[in-house]
Amino acid sequence: MSGRPFVTGLVLAAGGSKRLRRPKQLLPYGPSGTLLEHVLGVARECAFDQSLCVIGGGGPDVRSSVDLGGFETVDNEQFGVGCSSSIAAALGAIDSRAEVMVLLLGDQPGVTAANVTALLAGRGDAPLAACGYDDGRGHPLAFARSVFGELATLHGDKGVWKLLDRRAGELVDVPVAGSVPRDVDTWEDYEAVLAEAGLVAG
Repeated sequence: MSGRPFVTGLVLAAGGSKRLRRPKQLLPYGPSGTLLEHVLGVARECAFDQSLCVIGGGGPDVRSSVDLGGFETVDNEQFGVGCSSSIAAALGAIDSRAEVMVLLLGDQPGVTAANVTALLAGRGDAPLAACGYDDGRGHPLAFARSVFGELATLHGDKGVWKLLDRRAGELVDVPVAGSVPRDVDTWEDYEAVLAEAGLVAG
């Protein structure tokens, strides 16, 4: 394992689920139990050196209903202003030894541990790396420690993407087979990710 960087995995699960009108983190999703539990299970497979999960919208229900074992949880009281606020909230909890942070979305069950492995293997020493799917760029994303300060200054849901555009010359797109994994923002999205996984709505 000599030379392997210390990697922090960060799962963003603080969304307020405005369009679904119920906590999407707690939507049923196969044998894992809930959507968020599935994503946390994927993150556990990655064997990160540190695992963080940011919660906010539906926080008390998430804490009482989801197995957060193995994760340090961070509360984001500003979750309503976009996912950049969740990243900023988590930065203070990242281990001082962390050289790389991998960002995962709690509402994106199509991401696999193999995607993360490919991302980390393909980024080299790049400050920023993303998965280059057949139909575009997507999560998970990787950020070197040198970028953490800039992550703290981002705003809104698109802040990360603006950062990638701004520093495009330092960004590596790691080839990953398949389509960009779908986010669950609406009931139609939820039905679609269930269908893709061969599941049915509970």
